[in-house]
Amino acid sequence: MDFTLEFLQMFFVTLWYAAPLTGFQLAAIVVLGHLIGTREGWSWADSVYYAFITATTVGYGDFHPKQRLSKTLAIVISFVGFVLTGIIVAFALHAVEHAFKGSPAYKQLVDEVEQIEKAYE
Repeated sequence: MDFTLEFLQMFFVTLWYAAPLTGFQLAAIVVLGHLIGTREGWSWADSVYYAFITATTVGYGDFHPKQRLSKTLAIVISFVGFVLTGIIVAFALHAVEHAFKGSPAYKQLVDEVEQIEKAYE
């Protein structure tokens, strides 16, 4: 349980510090989705839904742009989504590493590795 709490704390602290960057990316996804929706004649809710389905690369296919500019903007949304996903994964990996280094299992592992290294000296 301590590991989980340490992970969550570090993950959300890191996310908090990066909020301007991730917030900008989320805003870009919403704005680009709205631009596509306006060009394609979709409702605001459908536009945002499409933008996040595209950004997460789920792509259900229930909405798809027909105009060339809308398709280009969809590619931009996908790229922003890739980067956002990568950043969130990096935050999670950082939080796992931080939580693991503070755990007794990590200390035991380090001790075992040191003993093995001494045995081969």
